[in-house]
Amino acid sequence: MASKNETPSADSNTPTDAVEGGQQSPLDRNSPMPLWAQLEAELRRRLEAGEFDEGFFPTDHELTQSYDVSRHTVREAVRHLNKTGLLKRERGRGTVVNRAEFEQSLGTLYSLFQSVESAGVEQNSEVLQLEVVTDTVAASHLDLAEDTQLVLLARLRMAGGLPLAVDRAWLPFEIAEPLLAVDWSHTALYAELAKLGGPVPNQGTERLTPIVPTPSDRALLDLRKGDAAFFLERRGLRDGKPIEWRTTIVRGDRFRFVSDWTAGSHSQLRPSAA
Repeated sequence: MASKNETPSADSNTPTDAVEGGQQSPLDRNSPMPLWAQLEAELRRRLEAGEFDEGFFPTDHELTQSYDVSRHTVREAVRHLNKTGLLKRERGRGTVVNRAEFEQSLGTLYSLFQSVESAGVEQNSEVLQLEVVTDTVAASHLDLAEDTQLVLLARLRMAGGLPLAVDRAWLPFEIAEPLLAVDWSHTALYAELAKLGGPVPNQGTERLTPIVPTPSDRALLDLRKGDAAFFLERRGLRDGKPIEWRTTIVRGDRFRFVSDWTAGSHSQLRPSAA
């Protein structure tokens, strides 16, 4: 409910749209959609169009004036944008744009290396582990016996000289042994597999979960306590045969995932495997 000192007509159902800079506001007071939801959609559109790329975002007062709505409407719209990660509140600065540097489409087999470099940013890696191991969890995902030898490649992925992700990949020793001699400072796993004539995934599944990283991974990624990140679990297959189990922790403030909806496509909820 609007406070007493707010303009009584701010959220009224008048047929006349508000005026902003001589242009009509897109908010429709005759629509069954709440004004805060309309405002959220309009601000999201402006964010995605790059209007606030310099990091500046209007204050609550400026938005109430521009869209002729109540402070409650503005705060509810901004609150939802904060929840989605498009905006964030910073002490001393107010609301600012949380602009991710890289975007990746869901539903495709992609290379983090290619995703970063296609954005015009150099990707480098620091090897954390490169060794032959046994791992019961990874082996189960690869449909192998628990004591099967695997090659573990763990890397700190850097983009533009700054930490982006901690990436750990397990592959069967029989196909990955030559990878032990590779210089991983500036290359991609799938590219190296292809060079060696090994199988490269052409199908698979990936699960994306928001997490707060462990203290050790947080230190590697230069994150503050409480900062969130994405946790990706990928099972890569070649013609139906599992050849890769990978987990990747990606900084949420530098990477964003998007999904394109295609007419005729079908998606549904399914029980968690956990």
